[in-house]
Amino acid sequence: MQRPYITTHSDHRPGRIPSGVWALGFVSLLMDVSSEMIHSLLPLFMVTVLGTGAIAVGIVEGLAESVALVVKVFSGALSDYLGRRKPLALFGYALGAFTKPLFAMASGLGLVVAARLLDRIGKGLRGAPRDALVADLTPPHLRGAAFGLRQSLDTVGAFLGPLLAVALMLLWADDFRAVFWVAVVPGLLAVALLQFGVQEPVSSKAHKGVNPITSKNLARLSRAYWWVVGIGAMFTLARFSEAFLVLQAQQTGMPLAVVPLTMVAMNLVYAVTAYPFGRLADRVSHSKLLGCGLLMLIAADVVLAVAGHWSIVIVGVGLWGMHMGMTQGLLAAMVADHAPEDLRGTGYGFFNLACGVAMLAASVVAGLLWDQWGPSATFWAGAVFCSVTIVGLFISMVGRSSRPAF
Repeated sequence: MQRPYITTHSDHRPGRIPSGVWALGFVSLLMDVSSEMIHSLLPLFMVTVLGTGAIAVGIVEGLAESVALVVKVFSGALSDYLGRRKPLALFGYALGAFTKPLFAMASGLGLVVAARLLDRIGKGLRGAPRDALVADLTPPHLRGAAFGLRQSLDTVGAFLGPLLAVALMLLWADDFRAVFWVAVVPGLLAVALLQFGVQEPVSSKAHKGVNPITSKNLARLSRAYWWVVGIGAMFTLARFSEAFLVLQAQQTGMPLAVVPLTMVAMNLVYAVTAYPFGRLADRVSHSKLLGCGLLMLIAADVVLAVAGHWSIVIVGVGLWGMHMGMTQGLLAAMVADHAPEDLRGTGYGFFNLACGVAMLAASVVAGLLWDQWGPSATFWAGAVFCSVTIVGLFISMVGRSSRPAF
């Protein structure tokens, strides 16, 4: 019989991020190296090798990311029900690793779609339990820093992956499939590190076997929590799939083999900024930091909309990465702050469900605008929606006198 798990933070020094969070960060790093080696090339593979259009890229990317985020609802709730986070996270990482060979074997769009969806199901299975595990391991006063650190390490992998993809594409004369096979290795290493390098803490609440998705339990999710869910969805509507950054780099003349450098640039900025902004989030108004992140995204959209050369695209991509560093760890920490401990997995699940629906809508609309009116229309539309989101954020700040401060 499983013994009850008790959350404890007494195993680390005050002000020091627990070793388990570092291990989870390196698990994320390795899996992102594996995933981004493929994903940074996949839009080009679909367009140049399989002959699909931008709308197909938008639909596949939006559907894939949405599936991942929707699955997080059930994996998060299941982790609350079981009182365990690690087994689900481990299964999700393993599924992601073992679907990588399908991309290398794909000769048509069908297998690419199947592989992409299975890969993202794996991401969905691991995402909410992993984030809840980070929160379980970390005391409240360090959550911004802990989520920022995990996101930074995750994002180091997200720029090392495309960088390695570029090197191998140059070495192997644009052989997409050979690069996809190499991506299998870091995925398997991530699974091994999670299995042997992360110890799950024990939960102080005897909630094992209790269904978290009931009206009584959901009523315990506060107004402040649902505000975080709403603002997270608005952010996602304003930010479509990064696949369109890759396509914009190609459109403005970047050589095919080095197009993945756009993702290297974005993720390098993201990795460098996520931890400092995570620490800052522990000290400043969350709403103001979110507003600054939206302003940064508007700047990125404007630069990308007017870019006539790939060097300008890189500038816009860097601003995009800065916005991610300012907001993503912050939103994860806000969910942890406002969801009850025994509903933390469920809280991350519903947050990601809202973002998943928004991601699907945003990516499909972005693809339609791209095909009908060109790249500039896609990025101008993103800037307009960011502006609307800022107005909504400002109104909520002004009218929040009866709500908790963020």
